[in-house]
Formats: sequence, C-alpha cells, structure tokens
Amino acid sequence: MPRKVLAGAVIVAIVALGGFFLISQTDRFNTGGDGALVLYGNVEIRQVELAFRVSGKLEDVMFEEGDAVTAGDFIARLDATPYSDALKVTEAEVAVRIAELSRLEAGLRPAEIDRARARVAEFEAGARMAQQNYDRRAVLVKSGAVSQQLFDESVAALGAANERLAAAREDLAIAIEGFRSEEIAAANAALQAAEAAAASARTKVNDASLVAPSDGTILARVRERGSILQAGEPVLTMALTRPVWIRAYIEEPALGLVAPGTVAEIMTDADPDRPYQGQVGFVSPVAEFTPKTVETPDLRSDLVYQVRIIVDEPDDGLRQGMPVTVRLTPARKSG
Repeated sequence: MPRKVLAGAVIVAIVALGGFFLISQTDRFNTGGDGALVLYGNVEIRQVELAFRVSGKLEDVMFEEGDAVTAGDFIARLDATPYSDALKVTEAEVAVRIAELSRLEAGLRPAEIDRARARVAEFEAGARMAQQNYDRRAVLVKSGAVSQQLFDESVAALGAANERLAAAREDLAIAIEGFRSEEIAAANAALQAAEAAAASARTKVNDASLVAPSDGTILARVRERGSILQAGEPVLTMALTRPVWIRAYIEEPALGLVAPGTVAEIMTDADPDRPYQGQVGFVSPVAEFTPKTVETPDLRSDLVYQVRIIVDEPDDGLRQGMPVTVRLTPARKSG
C-alpha cells in the first residue's frame, strides 16, 4: 500500500477515534442538551446526639419524638440540687476571700493603731524602770550592798524590757504602714482561685439544663426520666433543619465542569415538578472508589470525587437518604 494512502487512513482513523472519544465522554458525564451536568445523589441531613456535660439524675425531657425544636429551647433537665449546693459553698468562700483582701488593703483600724501606741508607751515605761534598777544595782554591787545574783537579775530584766519595747515599736510601724504588698498579693490570688471555683460550679449548674443547639426535629428519646446519666451519655437524637446537603459523585474528567458556587437544580422522584435550588459547596480533593450507593446509568469501579451541594431553601420534602437528580450549569455561579 502506498505510504500516502496509509498515512491518510491513519489520519481518518485518528479523527474517527477522537470523535468517538468526545461522544463517549459527553455521554459519560451525562450532560444535557443545554450543557448542564447531570449527577445522581442522595439527601444528607446532619444529625446530632445531645448529651449533658455533667452526670446526674435525669429529671425531665420536654420533647417527644417528631417534635420540632428551635435553637435555645430547653429540651431536658437534670436534678441540679448537688450542683446548686456546691455553688453555694464556693460563693461563700468567695465572700470570705473578699473580706480578707479588703482587710489587708484597708490596713489596721485607728483604734488598733492607738492600741499599738499604748503598748509602746507601756513597754517604754517598763524599759525605763528596768534601766533604773540596773543603774542602782550596778553601783551597789561594787560595794557589796547587793548580791551578784540581784545584779544579774537586773541585767536580764533590762534586756527583756528592751526586747519587748523593740517588738512593740515594730508592731506600731507595721500598723501605721499597713500590710505588706506580698500579703495583699497572696490574698488577691486566693480570691481569684475562689472566684474560678465559683465560676466552675456555676457552669455545672447551667450544664444541668440541655439546650437545643439549633433548629431541628427530635428523632429519638434515648433516655427517660429517672435515669442516672454519665457525662456525655446521649439523651436525645436530633436532625438539624439546616444545612441540608446533597451528596453526589463525579468522575475525574468532569472536575473541570464543577466548582464551589456552581448553581444547582435538585429534583426528587416524589415531586419532580417542584425543583429545589442550591449551589456546590464542596468538591473533595481526594479520590475514592465508586460507592455502592451511587446511582448512575453505568455503575463502574472507577475513581470518583465527592461533591456536596447545599440546598438553599430545604423543607420537609427532602428526607435523609432520598435519591435526587442534580443538574449543574457550569457557566453560572451563585451570587
């Protein structure tokens, strides 16, 4: 076969193969006539298990299964008596520490300072008398008029009187100056520790009430009144009203058609004439094997990437696990 004929045949084959590849890829991505990318996924509604941060006896559960709750609603309560009693103890300790700190900061009262002055005057008089006795006996002991023992006693008495006078003068100086800064700092630290203990006790009292973290629906009452619970033990299971996601999967060649913010139209088999609006919120950076629950016209074990579509205005028409069809328009983005 001539080389030109052979080369022409190869070119024709390549063009035909390329056309087949484009057609097969278009069909593989499930793109519609308007260029929209069609995905098949399932509704995903977040659930949360509600529990107390403290242990205790379950006193009341305010909602039944199927009830709608609003963020901030009190939905369950423990017997808070042990925590209330502990709070009273810590608050009393705070009061004691406040009084002690105030006493140190204010210093001694005027009457106490006057008493310290009076003690100094008393010991000064005692020291003068001891000095006089010493002076007399110092002269008399030389002439033998008094014994050495009496003289020694006067020496000891004079020393003791001077020591008492020095201590009294030091106490008066402290009384006038006030307490040392180190003592005040220690009292302040003790007050802060007491206040921290009171705050912790107050938190435990608050934790004895269980509050709905967001809007939702009660799915299950796990425990009933009278149950003894450990901290973190689930009491209720709640489905969150928002966010509602659609979990879908795309193949690697279609990644260029999907990005966060891409507008999505979501349709259910239950009511296909009432589509929901949404947008792509997340495209996984990690590939995984096609899950068994993925619904596509041609299931295969290829690597796929998870896509999550946020539903703008979800309602009761979307249920956990419900299969849906998603149409993505790559040219349009929300906002």
